[in-house]
Amino acid sequence: MTQPLPLTETRNPNTSDIDALSALEILRRINAEDQKVPDAVAAAIPDIARLVDGLVDRMRQGGRLIYTGAGTSGRLAVVDASEMPPTFSVPPSLVVGLIAGGQGAMFKSLEGAEDDPDLGRSDIAALNVDARDTIVGIAASARTPYVVGSLNEARARGALTASLCCSAPPSTVHDAAEIQISLLTGPEVVTGSTRMKAGTATKLALNMISTTAMIRLGKTYGNLMVDLQASNVKLRDRARRIVEAITGLPREEAQRLLEECGDAKTAIVAGLRGCDCAEARARLAAAGGQVRGAIHAKR
Repeated sequence: MTQPLPLTETRNPNTSDIDALSALEILRRINAEDQKVPDAVAAAIPDIARLVDGLVDRMRQGGRLIYTGAGTSGRLAVVDASEMPPTFSVPPSLVVGLIAGGQGAMFKSLEGAEDDPDLGRSDIAALNVDARDTIVGIAASARTPYVVGSLNEARARGALTASLCCSAPPSTVHDAAEIQISLLTGPEVVTGSTRMKAGTATKLALNMISTTAMIRLGKTYGNLMVDLQASNVKLRDRARRIVEAITGLPREEAQRLLEECGDAKTAIVAGLRGCDCAEARARLAAAGGQVRGAIHAKR
C-alpha cells in the first residue's frame, strides 16, 4: 500500500509560480509563508507542556534530555544542546544532540545515515539511556528511520519519548513516541525544503522546550539568566549587571560580591539576605538551586 506524502513533501499552491517572480515578490511570498510558523507552534503548546513537565521531573532525578534527528533536524538538535552549558551552567552531558552520521554530518550532508534505524538504536545504546532520560525524536517528515530506531530503543529502556514533527499522526516517528508534537507548518515554499518553515518551527519549539525546562529547574530569577557561565568579557559584564539589578547594589559593590562568591546566584542571595557567601550557598543547596526559594526560606 502506498503511503501518503508527508505534509512537508506536498506542493505549495501559493508558490507554484515563484520562479517567474522578481526578487522582491519572492521575498514577500517567503515572508508570507513564514508568518504561518508561530501559529503552528502555538497550536502544539499543550503537547509541548506535557513533554516539559515529564522532562523536568526526570531531570530532577538525574535524567538527561537527548535530541535525535537527521539532516536539518539533527543540526538544530545539536545547536540547541550546545547552547545549554554557557547559558545555564549545566554540564554538556545534561542536554545532548544526536545527529545521524555523527559529528561530520553537522558540516557535510550524509543523507544515507538517516535511513538506518540500527544506527539510531546504537547511538541511544551508547549513551546508556535509562528510565530517567527523555528522548525527543525530531523529523520534519515524521518518518525518518534513524529517528524511529532511536525512539524504539529509548522506549525499550524505559525512557520518556516524544516526537517533534511537521506532519501529523499516524506516522512511523509519531507511532514510536509516547508524546506526539505536531508542528503543522504546511507545504514548503520550495517543495520538500524543510530547512525553511519546518526548520524554523523546529527551532522555535526546541528553544521553548529547553528554556522552559531550565526555568523550571531554577536557572533564572525572573527573566534574568542567573546561572550563566561568565566565561568571557561580555558574560562577566552581564553577570555583574544581573547582580546589580537584582540586589540594587552599586556597580563596584556588586562586582566585589560577585568576585567574592564566585557566581551570580550565590552573590544575589548573599546581597539580598545580607549574609556571607557560605550561608548563601547553603540556602541555595537547601532550595534546590532556586534563587527565589533561597531568598525567602527561613533559617
